[in-house]
Amino acid sequence: MLRGATRVVNSVSATAHITGRRLSSQAARSSQSSRVLALSTGAVAAAGALWYAANSTTTVYNDAPEAAEAAQRKGAERTRSSDAELTTLVWGANKMHILEDELPESIRAPTPSEWFDNVALRDLALHEHHAACVDARGDVYQWGDGFFGNEPGSSHGKPRLTLRGKNITQLQVTRSRVFALSASGRIYVLSSRQSEQALPAGAQTPASTPWWGTGWLWGEEEEVDFAEITPNDKLKRGEKFVQISAGTDHMLALTSEGRTFAHPITLNANSHGQLGFRRCDVPAPADLEHLDLPHKHPRVPLELTPKSIADPYAKASPAIRPASSTPKNLEAFIGKEAAAAELNDSNIRFSDKLFEIPALKGVKVDRIATGGRSSFVKTTDGKVLGWGANEFGQIGLGGNVTLEAITVPTEVILWRSTPATVRTKCVDIFAGGDLTMFEVERADGSGMPSIDVLTCGNGQYGGLGNALYSNAQSTPVRAKNVSGLFEYSEVTKNMQAIVPDTISISPTGHVLLTLDTRKHAGPGGGGKDVVAWGANFDYQLGNGKRGSVPTPTVLQTPEGERFMLHRKRAAEVRDMRGQVWKKGVEVEQRAVAGWNNSVVYWRICS
Repeated sequence: MLRGATRVVNSVSATAHITGRRLSSQAARSSQSSRVLALSTGAVAAAGALWYAANSTTTVYNDAPEAAEAAQRKGAERTRSSDAELTTLVWGANKMHILEDELPESIRAPTPSEWFDNVALRDLALHEHHAACVDARGDVYQWGDGFFGNEPGSSHGKPRLTLRGKNITQLQVTRSRVFALSASGRIYVLSSRQSEQALPAGAQTPASTPWWGTGWLWGEEEEVDFAEITPNDKLKRGEKFVQISAGTDHMLALTSEGRTFAHPITLNANSHGQLGFRRCDVPAPADLEHLDLPHKHPRVPLELTPKSIADPYAKASPAIRPASSTPKNLEAFIGKEAAAAELNDSNIRFSDKLFEIPALKGVKVDRIATGGRSSFVKTTDGKVLGWGANEFGQIGLGGNVTLEAITVPTEVILWRSTPATVRTKCVDIFAGGDLTMFEVERADGSGMPSIDVLTCGNGQYGGLGNALYSNAQSTPVRAKNVSGLFEYSEVTKNMQAIVPDTISISPTGHVLLTLDTRKHAGPGGGGKDVVAWGANFDYQLGNGKRGSVPTPTVLQTPEGERFMLHRKRAAEVRDMRGQVWKKGVEVEQRAVAGWNNSVVYWRICS
């Protein structure tokens, strides 16, 4: 650029010199004067440009990076410079500031989140607009634009303490609620919005404590409104809730005795029969603000009728749809008394009870899972029962069952297309959105049992893991690259099956599966491999590319090495306030698939 400018200046100067000599020897004409003036002006401009280029300290290029690329470069620099012992890695969509407020809206590769430096959590739950976690002390923190009430692109904040002193161990989040399970088996519910958590002036301590309240005496008065959800039928002596799982509008809860309960979150909780029952009752709207008082409260009977029963011709063409089939009003879906009571399901006290599922009374369950509108339980003898929405075959009942809603718990057959000598037993179940996965053990008695991952449901973005894109799969199929794997065990000196440690399914269609490749590695063994597949429109698979992947693929680091999750004894673990909780704590990394994003955080080992 400098050489070109010099040539221009020399050329213009020579031209001006020649023109000057001509003007000194003969009379100037008006047209010649104008030409000389233009050339002189050009010479001055070119000389000024040359001086600015030589003396300016700031160079602007035509291909200068935009703000998003600069933020990505900042994230990469943070990855290289992070010196925290415990680092939480995040990637994918960050439009609602779920991953961190200073990171870009799309994070292409795993990047440290400074919110969680040297922090180990008990649990982490992600939703589309908000998120929540439980720190080492058992306190609940919430954040995200949906929680703070900010519009996309406006101001936002760091995680805020909302529920404290309850010794929480597990979280489940929906669009409007946050459910928390304590170590003692109590289930609490909070609003997902900060504006709805404020206690009214003069309000009593929330309903989990005696109505007269004693928090003021010890300086621990609650600042956030919450409620406790209790079983409709009294539990046995020593029985408590040990697991919760929430879908879009309903929640399941499992007790230590193997009993299964369901809870309606909204009036749409049984739209596809996912509750497992239709009749229940809720507090009368006029009495919602006084549920903490000891007197008897009026209740409203509720009959949540699935849409397929209330309106069986909903998806029929107008030519064959009977004119009298359209429900007249809300009564067809929730009952006459409930419609007249004008129930408000946005209140966290809309429903305060858990109801045991009638069809599962006497069935001992040890694992529960929920999709967006479906429910699953695994019995102690390795059988699976499923019910709820089935438009994409997510219940897994096979191609002969074409019903869009299964309203009664029905056994899922997991041994189709296998020899009669092979014994199949379900080890674990996972669900999210419209995808379902079963971890099964197969054995024929002649060798070591193998572990398969069977998938069904909506695989439009490759979430089935069978190298195909299919928006409906009713017969469970084997996921490639994660089924039937073996490795040599240093302990038993023979081949052992590689078992999936955890599977996290995003409601938006991507999957993070952790293979327990550390168990049989022996002394000095590595960590656990992370395998990812499915939807990838916001870099949520962590490979730096956009484009769905239908085959399980091992996640890699930017250096091309296997991305592995480790377990270790941390020198110290801090809470979300930055204060040291304990030293010498055993922690392990855990992968979570959120709404178009992914997180790997450090979890306290139980």
